[in-house]
Amino acid sequence: MKKPATPSSFEQALAELEAVVTALEQGEMTLEDSLTAFERGINLSRVCQQTLAAAEQRVRILTDPRPGAEPEPFEPHDSD
Repeated sequence: MKKPATPSSFEQALAELEAVVTALEQGEMTLEDSLTAFERGINLSRVCQQTLAAAEQRVRILTDPRPGAEPEPFEPHDSD
């Protein structure tokens, strides 16, 4: 089975996650389809959490009150 592509932006991941949650809440999928959708939702949730953590760190770096503090590149770790 082909692994779904990772969304290219936070907004796309969040929109897809919301669609997955809505589909699961409707309760009209088979058990196997529900499990597949749930797994996709967990993966999308992780993508969103990692993106938000990276953004939070960037904000902390940019608002660092120390004199001469320089922003540092941030490379989020990939859990895949």
